[in-house]
Amino acid sequence: MTCLQLFFGFLKVGCFAFGGAYGAIPLIRDVVFSYGWLDDENLSYMIAVSESTPGPIMVNLATYVGSSQAGFSGALIATLAVVLPSFLILLLVTALLKTILKNKYIQAILSGLKPCVTGIVLATGIYMTVNNCLEPLLSPHIDLRAVLITVLLSAILFLYRKRTGKKLSPILLILTAACLGVLIYAL
Repeated sequence: MTCLQLFFGFLKVGCFAFGGAYGAIPLIRDVVFSYGWLDDENLSYMIAVSESTPGPIMVNLATYVGSSQAGFSGALIATLAVVLPSFLILLLVTALLKTILKNKYIQAILSGLKPCVTGIVLATGIYMTVNNCLEPLLSPHIDLRAVLITVLLSAILFLYRKRTGKKLSPILLILTAACLGVLIYAL
């Protein structure tokens, strides 16, 4: 039964996660919470781990959740389920690519989806930042270490871009965040 739930849960994520992995995080959160597979803290940790490991976040999360619920077979089923819709859509789009992209209605749909995906990614980022920096709302307590890391990372991004005129590599940002986490939380 768990494998079937993993398949249909992550198939739903794969079908409706338009805009990439960051747009999928709210969908994954809803599926994971609706089945009770992980709590919010463990999911937040797994999102961070999935971001810092090679491969798409959505696939990494599906693999982890599947593995935690049903071992290797759960990991395989959840991973296949989350990539199956994209794979099938990619096959279809590849076959119809020349004609479908020239269609003004398809262009209108894609233009309308861009702001939606931007809003979802922004809302998820804000939610994760606030959730990471504040303890549960029942006992409001600011995690000063998390706030410090967030402020330092923001300052590093701003200063790097101002000084070089380029964006900071996500790899360097992840390594910087990891080093800051070790320095601030472990010491």
